[in-house]
Amino acid sequence: MNRVDRLLAQILLLQSRRVITAGEMARHFGLSVRTVYRDLAALGEAGVPIVAEAGVGYALRRGYLLPPVNFTPGEAHALAVGGLLVERFTDASVATQMRSAVAKVRAVLPRGEQDRLSRLERALATTASPPRPPQASLDLIQRALSGRQVLQFFYQGAGRDGPEPRTVEPQGLIHYLERWHLIAWCRTRGAYRDFRTDRMSEVRVARENFAPRADFDLAGFMRETMPAPTLQARIRFAPLAADRVKREWWQGIMNEQPGENGIVFTLAAVEWDRLVGWLLSFGTAATVLSPARLRKLLADAGAAAASHHKIAPGQPC
Repeated sequence: MNRVDRLLAQILLLQSRRVITAGEMARHFGLSVRTVYRDLAALGEAGVPIVAEAGVGYALRRGYLLPPVNFTPGEAHALAVGGLLVERFTDASVATQMRSAVAKVRAVLPRGEQDRLSRLERALATTASPPRPPQASLDLIQRALSGRQVLQFFYQGAGRDGPEPRTVEPQGLIHYLERWHLIAWCRTRGAYRDFRTDRMSEVRVARENFAPRADFDLAGFMRETMPAPTLQARIRFAPLAADRVKREWWQGIMNEQPGENGIVFTLAAVEWDRLVGWLLSFGTAATVLSPARLRKLLADAGAAAASHHKIAPGQPC
């Protein structure tokens, strides 16, 4: 990015935030703080009304706006790819908004770029995914997050007889294990809780705002609450299975070494049972080298599966 483009991007960033620190701008653009200071000084000299408040940050003077900026072909293409991923990983409430946004982008593109965007959209696809269970509106949850508004809903906890009412202060929305999870301060329980959105029902945004919680950090919460993969196993996979290992084993690949009969991976795991179930799907394309306990668990699970599916004499196929 040349300096002119960078200065324009910095104005757009300032325009999109009420206030931002030089350190945050430096991290956003991958610059040093000193470079950010120089850029802000240059913008000020060029007449951009930047207001600085000691200990708070920088902001554009109220009322200053750049004229509408047209999208570049690359930006429009990136939004098309993003729209495909939104369709794949979210729900109708967000996908509808994304389709509307892409349509607006298309409308301001020159005719030739509109045709290119259409060709790109026809050339993009994702693999089919299993039907997702009904879940709370992600758009509604996003609006509560951005507006710091209290959410009320009924939640069906695992092993509970029925749904229970909850009143929460939403803090974050994360996607893992093929589900969206709302991280929130639960007023009902008096603690931070992880709510699966497919277990939430009758969700509504209350007419109440809450103050931000200074002690909460989403990344830190995830590090503390997600089970750490403390177990390790060395497993040899057939060459054709190696790519699948890299795509599917999300708990961590610690090491990879090519060998004569395949590729040896050192895999991190939270628990053996999940790893055993996954390894069974490889059949003879996976060989456990260590530890011996995992090898025994896998052999026992395979024998149990074979016994379960074995057809007794005289039994119809």
